[in-house]
Amino acid sequence: MRFHSLPDSKRYPESEEEYAIVLDRYNTILDELFAGTDVFVVTMDWSDTPTGPEGYPTPRQTLHPDGIRWWTESEQDDPDPEFHTHTRLYADRRRWNRGCLDELLRAVADEALAEVLVADTELRRIHHPYDGGADVILATPGERDRLRDQHRDWLSSHPAGL
Repeated sequence: MRFHSLPDSKRYPESEEEYAIVLDRYNTILDELFAGTDVFVVTMDWSDTPTGPEGYPTPRQTLHPDGIRWWTESEQDDPDPEFHTHTRLYADRRRWNRGCLDELLRAVADEALAEVLVADTELRRIHHPYDGGADVILATPGERDRLRDQHRDWLSSHPAGL
């Protein structure tokens, strides 16, 4: 399910008031999913080589300093090594508290950081914020429907829900 982070599906905040709305919406959903539990916070970067520098520099290391390299997924199907990519995932485990990811979420809202996931430790509920909103994966259709019904004003008016 996809939630928009600003009214009228506006993509980027332009004022502190709009940043407050974005962070409130992210944190409200995150609270409903994870209040009182531990979560995994996952960030990503990519490189042309498994251990090389980031292909697109981001503030990932500053915003997620406790993230340890968890996984590297290499895509080397193309015969030209120039098109090989290595996506590296970094994770940490922490207690969810409202506001604990505000700097990271603000960077996501500004598209300064992409590919962030917050998940329960069983990986049954996943929150994927992006510039403009968040995709949420839940364990059951009933959970999805309850969350959707609580925040109908945050849903897209597009027929496909995008």
